Amino acid sequence: MTGTTKLPFAHFPLILHNGELTCQTQSGKTTNVRLTSHSFLEKPQDVAVSELVTSFKQCLALKRFNEAWAICRVVDKKDIWMELAKSALEHLEIGLAIKVFRKMEDVAMVLSLDEIQDVEDKNLLSGYIAMFMENYNLAQELFMASTNPSAALEMRRDLLNWDQALELAKSLAPDQIPFISREYAQQLEFTGDYGNALLHYEKGITKLPEEQDHDDACLGGVARMSIRMGDIRRGVGLATNSSSRQLKKECASILENIKQYGESAVLYEKAEYWDKAAAVYIKTKNWNKVGSLLPHVSSPKLHIQYAKAKEADGRYKEAAKAYEAAKDYDNVIRIYLDYLQNPEEAVRVVKETQSVEGAKMVAKFFQNLGDFSSAIQFLVLSKCNDEAFQMAQAHNQMEQYAEIIGDDCTPDDYSSMALHFEQKKQHFLAGKFFSKAGQYNKALKHLLKCPSSEESQAIELAIETVGLAKDDALTHQLIDYLMGEVDGIPKDAKYVFRIYMALQQYREAAKTAIIIAREDQSAGNYRNAHDVLFGMYQELLQHKIKIPTEMKQNLMILHSYILVKVHVKRGDHLKGARMLIRVSNNISKFPARK
Repeated sequence: MTGTTKLPFAHFPLILHNGELTCQTQSGKTTNVRLTSHSFLEKPQDVAVSELVTSFKQCLALKRFNEAWAICRVVDKKDIWMELAKSALEHLEIGLAIKVFRKMEDVAMVLSLDEIQDVEDKNLLSGYIAMFMENYNLAQELFMASTNPSAALEMRRDLLNWDQALELAKSLAPDQIPFISREYAQQLEFTGDYGNALLHYEKGITKLPEEQDHDDACLGGVARMSIRMGDIRRGVGLATNSSSRQLKKECASILENIKQYGESAVLYEKAEYWDKAAAVYIKTKNWNKVGSLLPHVSSPKLHIQYAKAKEADGRYKEAAKAYEAAKDYDNVIRIYLDYLQNPEEAVRVVKETQSVEGAKMVAKFFQNLGDFSSAIQFLVLSKCNDEAFQMAQAHNQMEQYAEIIGDDCTPDDYSSMALHFEQKKQHFLAGKFFSKAGQYNKALKHLLKCPSSEESQAIELAIETVGLAKDDALTHQLIDYLMGEVDGIPKDAKYVFRIYMALQQYREAAKTAIIIAREDQSAGNYRNAHDVLFGMYQELLQHKIKIPTEMKQNLMILHSYILVKVHVKRGDHLKGARMLIRVSNNISKFPARK
């Protein structure tokens, strides 16, 4: 009952239309009475929300969906919209239901309803609606009464109701039983019901050539379930005969979990999962098989396990090889030194890998042999500079230490080496390391004290030191030395030239270059004179400094002299003659040719 309306006294009903009851009064006149069940016909915007909900329910009871829609728009609550949608579905008002679900932004329902809105079979349409409303038993009854009963089977498969699906398939689609059985078996396998899973996998086998992939999947399931049910021989046989690497891996994993390591390792190996196979063979301590698989194994952990086993057995060469494959270089070096007495290989590994710990081991090995020079070299390589310095100092190997350390040192380390050489009165080395330590004053002092046997390289280093120091006092001190102010013996002018170049004083360097070139020309060293002037010419051009006219002139003459032979050798005698005329016009510049 939607509602009750009490009529006034002496009112007799005549006509009922659209909720309006026309009555005749006692006087014979007519009057209209609105039924309470149709109060929703008033304008929604003029009614309170609580009353609108009552009106909404009246609309649904009377199937007045247009009015219900209008009320929903005013109330605009999700539960009200959902109630309208359900009522529309129950009364097969598909168009309205789509409209409501679109308003609710329920895309899935809109798409689903859109697919069935043109279905003409009422039972089939009702079945879909019941399914959407999750009344699956009713949906199945309606589907079975429709022109498309197989929809019931599809629904049960989608719901994973495999028992009902199999029952329906017996009458509706017997050819689908193997496929449903396989799907059911997969679910049973997932939930751990291996016995029933095995049964349904076996039922799923069709033995039809066109369904080979399906049958392979079923046989794979039979193999897995057989192993889980204890029939290991059958399961392993099926997996071995299968071409599927994945099936072999799955069966091997099951066997490994139930500690059937022998069969597990064989299947892993047949599937070419080398790391897994080696890991299982290690569990069985089958080292021969592990060794045969190692070339294919990529896991460092497995190589290390094998190496440790071989080391324990005293097979050190194999252990070293396995450690090296695992990139465990410290253990490789240890094996070569402690067991194989092969320092050459240990040194090779250290140099290739730059292993700090390995270098320490090699250093200790050479120290025990009394080969302190080699020990120092590897202490430096292992970043143990303090220990290397102390060893060098204790065993008079400081020169070797200095050579090994090179530029890989701190200023304090350089200073310590310089002090050592200072005490030994080895002035060149003291100066060299004071310079590296940034103590340029002390460096120059020692370099200028070097004996004549070291004079050339000492002056070169002194020039480099002055260039780094950029100290005018040190520069003048060195120039005085080169000019002979200190010992009365002037040094080669080329050193002064190099000082100016080191200090980037290119104008002074140019003047000196002209002097040097003139001396070389006088001595007949025309090529040297040319090279000095040409090098200086390029430096001045690079730094955009004006080139002295004398330098240009001398370089042109020397260049012409050199080109004479070049043109003659090439057979271009005309150009050679022109160059020779230029040289002859300046023959005074070539005293050695007079």
